[in-house]
Amino acid sequence: MYDPPQLRTFLAVAQTLSFTQAARRLGLRQSTVSQHVRRLEEATGRPLFTRDTHSVELTEDGEAMLGFARRILAVHEQAAAFFTRTRLGGRLRFGASEDFVLTRLTDILESFRHDHPDVDLELTVELSGTLHEQLDAGKLDLVLAKRRPEDPRGRLVRHDELVWIGSERLRLDPERPVPLIVYPPPGITRALAFEALERRGRAWRVACTSGSLNGLVAAARAGLGVMAHSRGLIPPGLVRVPDRAGLPELGAVDFVLLHGERRAADQAAADALAAAILAGGDRLRRGGPNAEGAGR
Repeated sequence: MYDPPQLRTFLAVAQTLSFTQAARRLGLRQSTVSQHVRRLEEATGRPLFTRDTHSVELTEDGEAMLGFARRILAVHEQAAAFFTRTRLGGRLRFGASEDFVLTRLTDILESFRHDHPDVDLELTVELSGTLHEQLDAGKLDLVLAKRRPEDPRGRLVRHDELVWIGSERLRLDPERPVPLIVYPPPGITRALAFEALERRGRAWRVACTSGSLNGLVAAARAGLGVMAHSRGLIPPGLVRVPDRAGLPELGAVDFVLLHGERRAADQAAADALAAAILAGGDRLRRGGPNAEGAGR
C-alpha cells in the first residue's frame, strides 16, 4: 500500500518542511517530490501537509505518518539486508554536534548498533566548528553538525531558524550590554550571535562560556543571559526571548551530514549510518511545550 520511495520522499519533506530542499537532498526533481507526496496522500486518503507559497506544515495525519513511515522503512531495510546477507564491519568514527545531546539521536545510534553489530562505532560529541576541523584533518569519517555559512558541502538533515532563548524570568535592560551565553571558538552560533548584535549596533558582553550544552543550559536557567539556539532544539526550562526585548534576528542554520575521506572498507558503514540519520531526522528535535517558544 505504501511505496518505500514515496515514504522516503515524505520523510525528507517532513524534515526540511520544504519541497525544494527535499528534492535537493534526494537528487530528484521538485515535480517528482510533489508527485510522490500526492500519491502517498491518495493512498492514505488524508492530506499529510498543509502548504502555500510561503510555508509547508505537517497535518495531524502527517504527524501520525512519521512514525509509520520510519517503521515501514526500517523493516524494509532490515529485510533487504537479511536476504542479501550483507554484514557491515569496520571502524566508523562519527562526530555529532553538541546541539543533539538532548534529542533522540541516541535512539538512531542504538538501532544502528543493533542492525550492524560488527561495526565499531566511535562517537565524538563536540562543537560544530571543531567537528569540521576534525573531519578536514581526517580524524572523523562522518559528521552531523551545523554547516558553516560559507560552506556549501553536506547533505541537509534539517533547516531551522535561529532564535534567542533564556529563562522565562529573565529581563534585559536596554541600556546595558546584552549578556551572552556562548560556546567557545570555533562555535558557529557564537559567531552568528556576535555578528547579528554588531550589525544592529547593540552592545554585548560574554556572561558565560562553556563547551558543553548542559553548561550553557544551566547558566541560562540561572538567568545569567541569553543564547542563540535552533528553534526546534530548545532545551526544557528555557523559552524564546520575546520580540519586545529588541534583539536582532539571527537568520537560519542548516544541520548537515558530511563525509570524510573514508577508507573503502568503512564507506558502507558510514553510508548506512547516514541513511539511518536521514530517515530518522524528524527525531532530532526537542519536543515539549517549549519547542516553539525558544531556540539556540
